[in-house]
Amino acid sequence: MGLLSLGTPLHWKEAKTHADHVRSHGIDQFLHIYHSQKGQKKQCLLWGDEVEYVVVDVDEKAKRTRLSLRVFEVLAELQVAEQEYLEGKTKVVPDALWRPEYGRFMIEGTPGEPYGATFQDLLTVEPSMKLRRRLALAAMKPNEKPMTLVNYPRLGCPDELVPPHEPNGKACQSMFVPDEIINPHARFPTLTANIRRRRGAKVEINVPIFHDTKTPKPFIDPTVLWDRTLFKHDKEAKEGAAKPDHIYMDAMAFGMGCCCLQITFQACNVDEARRLYDQLAPMTPVMLALTAAAPIFRGYLADVDCRWNVIAAAVDDRTREERGLEPLKNNRFVINKSRYDSIDTYLSTDPINKPKYNDLDLVYDHDIYDKLRKNDVDDLLAKHVSHLFIRDPLVIFKELLDQDDTKSSDHFENLQSTNWQTVRFKPPPPNSDIGWRVEFRSMEVQLTDFENAAFSVFIVLLTRVILSYGLNLYIPISKIDINMQTAQKRGAVLNEKFYFRKNIFNSHSDTQNEDDDDEYELMTVNEIINGKENGFTGFVPLIHHYLESTNIDVQTRCKLSSYLSLISRRASGELMTGAAYLRQFVMNHPAYKHDSVVSPEITFDLVETVDKIAKGELKVPELLGNFAA
Repeated sequence: MGLLSLGTPLHWKEAKTHADHVRSHGIDQFLHIYHSQKGQKKQCLLWGDEVEYVVVDVDEKAKRTRLSLRVFEVLAELQVAEQEYLEGKTKVVPDALWRPEYGRFMIEGTPGEPYGATFQDLLTVEPSMKLRRRLALAAMKPNEKPMTLVNYPRLGCPDELVPPHEPNGKACQSMFVPDEIINPHARFPTLTANIRRRRGAKVEINVPIFHDTKTPKPFIDPTVLWDRTLFKHDKEAKEGAAKPDHIYMDAMAFGMGCCCLQITFQACNVDEARRLYDQLAPMTPVMLALTAAAPIFRGYLADVDCRWNVIAAAVDDRTREERGLEPLKNNRFVINKSRYDSIDTYLSTDPINKPKYNDLDLVYDHDIYDKLRKNDVDDLLAKHVSHLFIRDPLVIFKELLDQDDTKSSDHFENLQSTNWQTVRFKPPPPNSDIGWRVEFRSMEVQLTDFENAAFSVFIVLLTRVILSYGLNLYIPISKIDINMQTAQKRGAVLNEKFYFRKNIFNSHSDTQNEDDDDEYELMTVNEIINGKENGFTGFVPLIHHYLESTNIDVQTRCKLSSYLSLISRRASGELMTGAAYLRQFVMNHPAYKHDSVVSPEITFDLVETVDKIAKGELKVPELLGNFAA
């Protein structure tokens, strides 16, 4: 969840006149934080996870599911414990913290307080996730279910909301979803509308359709309202926004309505945070492929397994000039990516971070860069921040235009929190004892708490191995970009290869065989995770080696091994990804007509099945092996 503020949000026409003000003061706020906190040191790791849920209304009698838009009533109950703690009415730390998300059908749950650095802390992750699911369920009506689905399969189809609404809202102007689906906080409808206004068109999301035996070729979506004239942007679909053989979506909700699993680490200091940021970046596509769980969009089977490009397109506010479709006239930069995408530059000042790894033609604001350099910010960090600040602030609250830059970070966070990248470098809030943090953002949420705990624990153990062994995962960033696209392909875990560094143990840049040390090659996910004979070590074996070198009790080791086994067997293909399981479920359903359509009947059975799996009432060895859900 990004920055939430109270106030009067400005229409884009007015907001853009204040963009330079926000950028300028945002940099001043960053400089205050950087210089006051760059020497801060923390003694141990603190970390947390974020699990997002969609809330589904299940009508057992009619055998029908719909999305519930009642989330804010649910949140009011869930947040009571936290509110009482904050008001000093109790000294009991809440079991969980709950936040709204973009969709009025979504909630986000985090642990009540951060996990610590011990191995025993890792054993509390799964119980925390199970407790959160129980708490969410208890706050809902008997017919409502919190589901860790990446996206509701029929979001954007007719009659899929409770209460029902027609798609005629002025904020998103979608043909498929109403404005009532958006979080009512002023930030979100304004963000939605201002992305469209700045772009000069509706967002354009096209996901390749999965061509089954009876899917028309070419596939021309019959549900697109080709001749609607309610809004001026309606004509875009007919003029080429809706591509043949693709599932067309036209609203931010299709992307920001997706759920993910995110992990945030507090580093010991700013240098360690920058090191972790860099070393985790090459893992983001691998983990996206491993956690793939989104094969269905707007009631159709897609020919992809992941959400990433859907969200990237859903918040792409770049104008035609910025997308390189017209010569620059009213804009300053040609920008090669959406605000939601993979990182563009490494950050660490470690000697092993060589200039050749930053091989993208980085677009950054040179005036901001110069200001940062004059204020003693090093080259790499200055480029990172000035790259983030090529974007415009999309939501500006009138009452918050003038701030004390030594006490507030609102203007900085306005840009920072709307650059949604695969990893995020997070400076401390001003005047806070929170440290420098790194957020790992590429993973898709899994169907069960066991899986979500397993992937969370794996990433934590990976950070320990990276730091303990001084691993070097650097490859050119352009290869990470390629890997991100590869990761989303159908069956990528089994069928695709990813650029990855061959020698992750070398840490010196002055060897005679520097080029050999820097070599990367195409590897399967199985090779990256499990290793290959007489070759790459593999991260699961490396983590096991790390655990063997520590003082860890048998019970803890056994549980951690079960998590690592799930990761290992997903990578090898012995166990299915969530995407493969959901796709197979649809294709094997008796009501499926092999035409790529995921009907209400199929969706009802899918939701019921996934709910039983999450509760441990249904064993699915092809997905979970013999591990308990």
